Amino acid sequence: MVAFQPSRRTLGLAVLAIAILAAITYLPFLTNPFISDDYVQIDLARKFGPMANWGDLLADPLYRCRATSLLLTYWTDQIFGLKALAYNASSLTVHILNAVLLLLLGSWRVIGWRISAVAACFFAVYEGHQEAVVWYAALPELLVFFFSLLSVLLWLAWLRNPRPILWAATMAAFLLALASKESGVVVAPLLIVVGLVERAEWRRLAIAVTPFLFLCGVYFGLAFAERSNHLHFNDGTFSLNAPFWIPWSRTFFRLFWFWGLLSLAVVWKLRERRLMALLAVAGLWISVTLMPYSFLTYMPRIPSRHTYLASVGAALVVAAALHALTARLGPGRRWVTPVLAGCIVVHNWGYLWAVKHPQFTLRAEPTEQLLKHVERSKGPISLDCFPYGIEVADAALRLTGHSSEVNRLQPRHIRSESECRSRSYVGD
Repeated sequence: MVAFQPSRRTLGLAVLAIAILAAITYLPFLTNPFISDDYVQIDLARKFGPMANWGDLLADPLYRCRATSLLLTYWTDQIFGLKALAYNASSLTVHILNAVLLLLLGSWRVIGWRISAVAACFFAVYEGHQEAVVWYAALPELLVFFFSLLSVLLWLAWLRNPRPILWAATMAAFLLALASKESGVVVAPLLIVVGLVERAEWRRLAIAVTPFLFLCGVYFGLAFAERSNHLHFNDGTFSLNAPFWIPWSRTFFRLFWFWGLLSLAVVWKLRERRLMALLAVAGLWISVTLMPYSFLTYMPRIPSRHTYLASVGAALVVAAALHALTARLGPGRRWVTPVLAGCIVVHNWGYLWAVKHPQFTLRAEPTEQLLKHVERSKGPISLDCFPYGIEVADAALRLTGHSSEVNRLQPRHIRSESECRSRSYVGD
């Protein structure tokens, strides 16, 4: 059986559909103001972004692992200034590019173009990873996805045509993934999975993947050696001794709720050989990409922004179920698939717009209230019930031209829970 090969026109229409779906999905969020750490992200970009300061960036054990996002933020700031719309549009653009890369994963025979196209459309509207798209400070998640998937696509090309330039391009994309987020280390095991599925000759695969594994070891070793100066080794956000299986298993299940669970039931019932192989690939993808985030200590599950790369697996399962369902339906009942796909899209839109949008608006309220208060008040500023660290308030004031007002900030004061329910975060 000859595999389906889309024409350029078909691919172009698929890219257009993905872009439209993603744009409609996140259109209400484009006008959102900055949220908490967005100010810190921009402040850090101004500190590390200029070329003269790249040495300092390289020396920082935490932020050198966020280099790509800091540089993108720096140039966004240079071009557009402090306009939230520009930053929100930037995140959305990267999200669209990531969905297009998922479409291109159709070149992998175990997936195929028909499934990758549907998976990319689902990924574009999927609410489960919305925080990575909506919260600008989560930009590293978008960029580590971009370079990780680019690495996989280049690796696939190298497996079929072992030219040194393709291996070198894969390595370059991998290094950029490591410069985007610590979770970029998952690229190495993903390359092994791809090689095994493609039945690459094991000696060739071992030789080719060893430098990637070696760099992962060096990458972790450098961070561990500087753990005394590394924020996340000292702020209690994660621990190598954490019960990783708890957030891992809970998040694995949550990724499939609830369209994914229905899709799993369909795929399992049909039990076609190709579908089962795809199911195994999706399961391995999710398992590997969740692991770096499973050592968190402050939550029993992984935050939605950290599931961005893992949600590729869920998207593939949903797409496989829709594809299999279409093949099983008779000619007179194939209308069921587009109706079901429409329900999936509308459900994700409804949840994002009705539930998540108000939540993100609420998350922006403390800093918005602080900035308004500074404009009309001259006395000391007391951060009563302010839900973010003092560094957020400090960065928000300095970036908005209120540097002289930073000294007016008083130490955070915690009131009782009942008093904080009034959502009055700032007072004199």
